[in-house]
Formats: sequence, structure tokens, C-alpha cells
Amino acid sequence: MIRYALHCDRNHQFESWFQSSSAYDSQVKRKLVTCPICGSAKVDKAIMAPRIVGKKGRATPPAEPVATTAPEAAPSGPTSLMMAQERELRAKLKELRDHIVKNADNVGERFANEARAMHYGDKEHRPIYGEASPDEAKSLIEEGIEVSPLPTLPEDRN
Repeated sequence: MIRYALHCDRNHQFESWFQSSSAYDSQVKRKLVTCPICGSAKVDKAIMAPRIVGKKGRATPPAEPVATTAPEAAPSGPTSLMMAQERELRAKLKELRDHIVKNADNVGERFANEARAMHYGDKEHRPIYGEASPDEAKSLIEEGIEVSPLPTLPEDRN
């Protein structure tokens, strides 16, 4: 998965995750990537800071979009910083999962068949989620059907 910092033609900034850079290109070409604020489909990648590995083999924090405002004060120490980043990532993943569950139909074990039927025009396109085995997911991807795993957090398993 790749996270891109994006902006629309009205300069609204937002982030989105894509399976690959070619998946991003394909979705932008088909006008499937839209600004969540204004709905514009004129979206471009924003400049992001690179992820650089330091001398001791430790990676710097993940790439963040270039900000136009002053950053908030970060907690002191590397442990508290990672914990804050982990909490933020978990919150965003939970938000994404909640959005999908709220706005898509759960088709359960029929996911692969439903996705294929929509891809080949046998059924009307709609947002869906469900279950697929690794082999089914691989087969869908090989057919050019864009699928992504639904994020699962540790607390979801309890």
C-alpha cells in the first residue's frame, strides 16, 4: 500500500492510500479519486518529504505532506513519538474501516463473485466489502479488478 498526500484544484489537501502507483494512476484517469471536501476530480499528488534511513539503520518518521502551517508540539522522546504516530495511524485506520462499513454493502463470502460481476458489467457498480481467500483476492487482482484488504485492528479481534 502507498499513501499519497493529494490536493485538488481548489488547493484542499488530503491523503489517500492506494495499492500501487499504477492503481493511483488508473483511478485518477477514471476520475475515481475526488476531493473529500469539495468533490473535485481534478486531483494531483502533493510534494512529500522522503523517508530516509539514518546511519544507524533506523528510519526517520514516515513521509508526511509538506505543511503550510506550524506543526503541533510533539511529545519528547522517540518512544512517545512512535506511540503518538501509532495512535494516529490506528485512529485513521479505524475511521477508514468505519466509513467503509457505513457506506458499503457487506456481501460476505460472495465478495469475489460480486466484484467480478460489477467489473464485467453484469451488475451495477456499488461499494461492497466482504470475505475473500488469498487465492480469490490474487485472482481478482490478476483480472484487473481493484481490491484492497479492509484494515483490521487488534481490538477488532478481541
